[in-house]
Amino acid sequence: MSNNIINVAIDGPAGAGKSTVSRAAAKELGFIYVDTGALYRAVGVNALRKGIDTKDKSAVAATLSEISVDLVFENGEQKVLLNGENVSVEIRTPPASMADPMFQLFPKSELSFLICREISQREITA
Repeated sequence: MSNNIINVAIDGPAGAGKSTVSRAAAKELGFIYVDTGALYRAVGVNALRKGIDTKDKSAVAATLSEISVDLVFENGEQKVLLNGENVSVEIRTPPASMADPMFQLFPKSELSFLICREISQREITA
């Protein structure tokens, strides 16, 4: 078994079809599709629920070690879990979109690093 991991990132403006293209490409290539935008939105939902100002970079970053954001696949669909709760619908609401700290505050690379660091410290099971 190979331990090689291939990551493919598709970037572009909102509404450009990134998710549609990414899902199709992942399916065709046999890759796992990871909606990183969903991870960012889950961080925003968590901040909203805690009454944290999503423009407060330090406060948002401090929550990352206290939460669990996971992607699971059920019946071929990706679900986003925030502390074990399915928030797949909530992260697509206008308040969650507006609270998404990636767009308001963090450079993409910084928040990606913080989220990935937290996820990578967990045991990964397939």
